[in-house]
Amino acid sequence: MPALITYQTPVLADWVDYNGHLRDAFYLLIFSYATDGFMERIGLASDDRDASGHSLFTLEAHINYLHEVKLGEDVQVRTQILGHDRKRVQLYHSLFKAGSDEVLAASEQMLLHVDLAAGPKSAPFGDQSLEAMRLLVRAQHDQQAPAFVGRVIGLPK
Repeated sequence: MPALITYQTPVLADWVDYNGHLRDAFYLLIFSYATDGFMERIGLASDDRDASGHSLFTLEAHINYLHEVKLGEDVQVRTQILGHDRKRVQLYHSLFKAGSDEVLAASEQMLLHVDLAAGPKSAPFGDQSLEAMRLLVRAQHDQQAPAFVGRVIGLPK
């Protein structure tokens, strides 16, 4: 399967810091928009969320900043499903300069499916979302395991 591109954007002037590169907070913004793109792929787009009252909440997110990203660069996020169960999905977003295979940043995320009308509270994915994720996992079966999965922060001892 070709890469699952979930978001693409130029780096905007408001996103650049005093060092001339993408401010750390805006990496998370870009990855958040990529999660929205993923949600569209599994039947949780805005209209679907409004109709069903279901959405995804981020439980945990880790970001690895690997290379500088400059003003005006066109970047894209490619998303891989690492795993899922009835209520959660583990995603790996990789940020690339559009047209390049060099990873600029990566974010591993754990997301929870929620019923907004019931609380919000956790709820099983609907059949449509589960099937869409199964199809994506099958299509991504030949992709390599991402380099920064499961990392934790710590100083060497």
